[in-house]
Amino acid sequence: MKQSLQLRTSQHLALTPQLQQSIRLLQLSTLELHQEIEQILHDNPLLERLDDPLDRSVRLLADGAINTAPPNGEAPAAQPGQEGPDGAKAENGGMDGEDHGERGDADMDWGGEGGGARSGDDEDGRPQLEADGITLREHLGEQIRLTGCSMRDRALAELVIDALDDNGYLEEPLDEIHARLPEELEVEMDELRCALALVQSLDPTGVGARSAGECLALQIRRMPGVPLVTRRLALKIVEGYLTWFAQREYTKLKKALDCDDEDLREVQAVIRQCNPHPGAAFGSGVSDYVVPDVIVRRAKNGWAVSLNPEVMPKLRVNSLYASLLKQGKSESQMGAQLQEAKWLIKNMRQRFDTILRVAEAIVERQRNFFSHGAVAMRPLVLREIADTLGLHESTISRVTTQKYMLTPHGMFELKYFFGSHVATEAGGEASSTAIRALIAQLTGAEDPRNPLSDSKIAEMLGEQGMVIARRTVAKYREALKIPPVSLRKSL
Repeated sequence: MKQSLQLRTSQHLALTPQLQQSIRLLQLSTLELHQEIEQILHDNPLLERLDDPLDRSVRLLADGAINTAPPNGEAPAAQPGQEGPDGAKAENGGMDGEDHGERGDADMDWGGEGGGARSGDDEDGRPQLEADGITLREHLGEQIRLTGCSMRDRALAELVIDALDDNGYLEEPLDEIHARLPEELEVEMDELRCALALVQSLDPTGVGARSAGECLALQIRRMPGVPLVTRRLALKIVEGYLTWFAQREYTKLKKALDCDDEDLREVQAVIRQCNPHPGAAFGSGVSDYVVPDVIVRRAKNGWAVSLNPEVMPKLRVNSLYASLLKQGKSESQMGAQLQEAKWLIKNMRQRFDTILRVAEAIVERQRNFFSHGAVAMRPLVLREIADTLGLHESTISRVTTQKYMLTPHGMFELKYFFGSHVATEAGGEASSTAIRALIAQLTGAEDPRNPLSDSKIAEMLGEQGMVIARRTVAKYREALKIPPVSLRKSL
């Protein structure tokens, strides 16, 4: 084999750091974007943020009182009728005619959250802070301490309480709890049963149950105002026939319990008053809130689309460092940081411009949805928006992922407006979202005693020109979390 040197010319596509950053910012959600910006602000001193989220927050002093000084260190403006720093009284809110003309409405505090004002009912002006919520174990422990039981019984009851899950159920058998106890304590199994009975007598009713049937039975026994016959029948159902009752096998229940429809209706009303998860009310779950990136409002000529200013960070280059760079008094590293800061500001502007363009194209094609609801949704694919805007499908996919639009019909992810289609008899196409909305309407208006089956729903959709199979109806119904026909039937 002979070795040789060859010179070739070829073309290839390379992603510059600026382009990589642009793609990364485009696919981030609002929360991830702000986290990314905070990290960049920490690493790059030439970049600063104008919209500090803590500027309008209430600040507290060491003693808990509200700090009346503004966050930028300026002296607070004198109130009308009070003496200012120079001894003169402030008039017209501390502004004369000339100053009032220079100060715009944006500088005025229209929110009524002025830090210097103190409440008339609060002498020291300290804010009322919300206390932490009590947990299920703390709630049960307080009741145990008020029962006046012995220290040994209290310890065993607290042992049972510690074994409860978040819903208030005792999933671990008493035998396993007893086996874990040291032998020198000489704890008998009957003592553990008595401790469990003590826990089951506490509030909320049903706590300490080992199954759903036992939980419902504990609540039915303590439910006031229930006739004796109805209470006995309800206890029989939850203790022995709860599966049939959940599956709405009313014919089997009437035959096994020798009762009629009226008796089952009364029992059903009693059982529906029970809470199958008595400990869930003490959970510490925190709701996750979604901030929209785009807001759609009705305008005179149709629908107007605008970006949400609350999610648009305001960034700029630090003027002091920029002037030092112009004078050549800074290090070469700061020049690269200045270029990175300019790239970030440009890419941020490009990110929101792209989101706005895509949102406007979506609203333009889904006008019927905004006017009439989900039943008027038309089929839409990513390629259609990409061809209209002259962008790649991958770019549209990044824009529509984890970006949300606030509309008069609610909050939706941008991907919600894209979906598959189903052919119609007239040769047109119907959106899968519109079909799901129609299925929800049909099941919502059905007779509870004779609910619609999947085959019947497919037939009714066929009458409206939408050719759809029964299994497709079942798939859409399950996606809407609508139970099957057997579970929707009532007495």
